[in-house]
Amino acid sequence: MKYFSQFMLLALAVAALLGLQYQYWLGGNGHFEHSELLTQIEDQQRANDNQVAANDLLRTDVHDLKNGLEAVEEHARLDLGLIKPNETFVQISTSPTVVSSQ
Repeated sequence: MKYFSQFMLLALAVAALLGLQYQYWLGGNGHFEHSELLTQIEDQQRANDNQVAANDLLRTDVHDLKNGLEAVEEHARLDLGLIKPNETFVQISTSPTVVSSQ
């Protein structure tokens, strides 16, 4: 009878240990879920960093447009085809030239 109670105590301890290990590895808020959340946080941080860089670029562009005429003129030249008086417009073709040998 003495060994049976020791065996039952050992079995209970092993069962408790297995239950705790299950909770740690596979349970809610366990190790695997924690690793997955860390990966998601890293991905979101990269996306946030990219967005911050884009926002900084837009912020500097807005600052230039508000404070200087050079940026406005550059946008007008590139987007609207601005040509000032006494300027010569030159257009260079970037298409490849084909030479036929006939």
